[in-house]
Amino acid sequence: MSCRGVGSKGSSTLSDSSLAMSAEGEGNPIDLLINSSKQLFTPEKLVADVAMDIIKDEVRHHLEQKIKQDPVLAKEIKEAVKELLEARALEYSALIRLTATIARLGIVAVPEEMKIRFAREMASLVGREIGAVMEKTL
Repeated sequence: MSCRGVGSKGSSTLSDSSLAMSAEGEGNPIDLLINSSKQLFTPEKLVADVAMDIIKDEVRHHLEQKIKQDPVLAKEIKEAVKELLEARALEYSALIRLTATIARLGIVAVPEEMKIRFAREMASLVGREIGAVMEKTL
């Protein structure tokens, strides 16, 4: 799908016109930005985006009404979502255990003099990663 530029001749696309300007050495970055934004916000694209949003809202409303009319279906959806979240939590737990196991394997594989330093660094790294995951999920 090509976007026709405002005030441009023919049916050049955004990338075609940008490449042409770059290849010829014409236009400064501000001109390129203005021209590309004009092409990005064509009336046809805006109308299509608005129509898609309206359709999505109507479908969402229709589905919400069907769920409200059927308490059994609503309960099944809630249970399925709960199961999905629990499965993801179990997946994260398994990944954490696997990471710890691999770290132990790494410690076993290094020479004795490096084991203590390596263990401290890995514990710090794993601790930071776990903290980051927990922050994202809370």
